[in-house]
Amino acid sequence: MTAPVIDAHIRLDTHPSHSSAVTAHLTGTRHRTAHALLAARGFEPVDERTLVLARIDHEEPYWAEQAAQALAGEGITAEITPQLREAIAEEWTWANYPMPWCTRDEIRQVSDEAHKIYDDIRHGRLVIHAHADDSGTTVAVGTYRDSGKSVYLHGENHLRQVADVFDSTAQALAAFERLHGDTLRPGPAPTTDTERQTAQALTTLHAPASAQPTPPVQQPETVPSYAADPGDHDAILHQFLARHDEWEKWRTWTDETTHAIHESQTLRIERVHEAHPRETAWTIAAYESPVSDRMWHLTATGATPAPVLDTLLTHLAEGDAWETAIGSPVGEQTVTAATRPLTDAGWKHTVNGRWIRWETPQSDAGIQFDAFAAQNPHSPLATWTLWAGPSIDHPTWEIHASPYTPTTLLANLTENLAHGTGTRHHSPTKPKHTAQLTTAPAALPPTPASRQTSRTR
Repeated sequence: MTAPVIDAHIRLDTHPSHSSAVTAHLTGTRHRTAHALLAARGFEPVDERTLVLARIDHEEPYWAEQAAQALAGEGITAEITPQLREAIAEEWTWANYPMPWCTRDEIRQVSDEAHKIYDDIRHGRLVIHAHADDSGTTVAVGTYRDSGKSVYLHGENHLRQVADVFDSTAQALAAFERLHGDTLRPGPAPTTDTERQTAQALTTLHAPASAQPTPPVQQPETVPSYAADPGDHDAILHQFLARHDEWEKWRTWTDETTHAIHESQTLRIERVHEAHPRETAWTIAAYESPVSDRMWHLTATGATPAPVLDTLLTHLAEGDAWETAIGSPVGEQTVTAATRPLTDAGWKHTVNGRWIRWETPQSDAGIQFDAFAAQNPHSPLATWTLWAGPSIDHPTWEIHASPYTPTTLLANLTENLAHGTGTRHHSPTKPKHTAQLTTAPAALPPTPASRQTSRTR
């Protein structure tokens, strides 16, 4: 059966300043559908009508063609420019590739797995605890947030692989220290040139050269998740809905708000598109049944960082967002479980009357528990407040949660605040105020010298 034609057109082209990256420019009244489908296939949004595909394995032309074929099956036209056609048809191989027995498809499979690891690290799904040098090869150890699985990584860039798996973080760290105690360093390793170039392609589309001086390019830096850029909240929602078909959405007739409802009718999201950065842009509510009162709800402002928002939406898709304790007060055990990641990370803990607070050593982010609001579920006051900025009274962004918000959801959010990372942009001349916490490379065999093409460009 032929898919219905959707009024959306995609123009796939080579990136103007990155040798292998691909851009996608959208037109048509249904461009948001195409936007979500491209985002689900690795393209990252620059704005509502422009996306970029940039990979550490330089296989963007191949994956762009795969995306075009998939979009055609959805009834969406994808135009491939002649220069991108040329790049797709070009045959190339890696010089000094350390696994010469692999076929071209097998090499592509290895590098695709490496790119997935890179994306997991970059988006905070895989937290790197430590790295080391292993006879000239970078190795690292980290833990996946969703599964709790810890992994030993070997290699860098397109050669990074999972070399071992552990049941716990403690077990993984003990093994890593035993193997690499002499060269072990805490946290992720410095970014490689390839990772920096890929990040630049994802964050910047350079304007064509002109006689006019151009402003300095905004360079991204990796920072704690609470200090990261908010990114494109609409694109984040589109990606979430594209990945989870058990959710349905619609926009209000004024086109100012999008509602998303789980197929059970008991979990709902409201997204206000033009909200001020410090005003409520997201409201999430859970219900015991489709016609019952709310069990719990949570709000987030428009400047909430993308990694924090990703963590929140990921939890909603995991199926335990209905966990709550209706009818029983929020006790010490609940508070301890929700804030344990902050305690483990060394955040300052203070008690001031009915308020209990945890703050970073720099006092630039924190979480507050209001014991009075917790015992009064019908009070308009927030039981939980997560924030970052100059102070809790003047936050850059904040999240408010009601008394019966699931402990697992709060624990995921505090884990992200304590250990997650994200991207923030700054001018090259602007001094950095945050230590560089970059992604963790590793490498199975020696890193290949360069990518070789079958003909001279």
